Amino acid sequence: MKYNWFAKVYDELMDDSLYPKWAEYTSQYLTKENHILELGCGTGILALQLTKAGFDITALDLSSDMLSLAYDRQLEAGVRFPLVEMDMRNLSELENFDGVICYSDALCYIETEEEKGEIFSEVYEKLNQDGVFLFDVHSTYQVKEFDQFSYHDEVEGIVFLWDSYTGDKEYSVEHQLTFFVEKENGHYERFEEIHKEWTHSLDKYIELLKKAGFKKIEVSADFGQKVNDESRRWFFAAKK
Repeated sequence: MKYNWFAKVYDELMDDSLYPKWAEYTSQYLTKENHILELGCGTGILALQLTKAGFDITALDLSSDMLSLAYDRQLEAGVRFPLVEMDMRNLSELENFDGVICYSDALCYIETEEEKGEIFSEVYEKLNQDGVFLFDVHSTYQVKEFDQFSYHDEVEGIVFLWDSYTGDKEYSVEHQLTFFVEKENGHYERFEEIHKEWTHSLDKYIELLKKAGFKKIEVSADFGQKVNDESRRWFFAAKK
């Protein structure tokens, strides 16, 4: 998928307080000696934080728009780490890693159980022995809570509207993003994007991980909490 105008306001939409929490969660399973791959790195905020903390990160995303902003962020901070434009469904050209991380519900942009299972298998093959796969997804509760969600805001030169509705499939949601972008003459041009996300049951994720070959799987919620019926994010730590 292409993010286009969404890439320009992505950081404004994100809760900055989440990045240190993802970094802390990562540090519970991986050390600075480990070689780590981040899937769905977006604009590179987490990869930048982990690199500054001494971690060895390679950051991957399908969107050239996101990676362009991640590169600009590197130049501004004076910090470098490899950026890879690639579909996470095919990692065959990459080297092996000690850890793979994928946060901010990036896997929810993958529609089917089969496709998620293929990604889990790709990750398993690219992990060194005893390597760990860390990721989060929206819970089924969170996806239901998205229905009728609405958020409106603006950044310099861009007014954006974010409205969410229940999708056609079970445990799916559609985010309708509308952007009004200011032109040189002061007029605004309208752009629209539809972003779709899908999640699955907790048991299904565990089943797919086991099928890919992972033996030891730890599940938690919302950055270290116990899973309950109202957990918003599920976290998985799967060891090869």
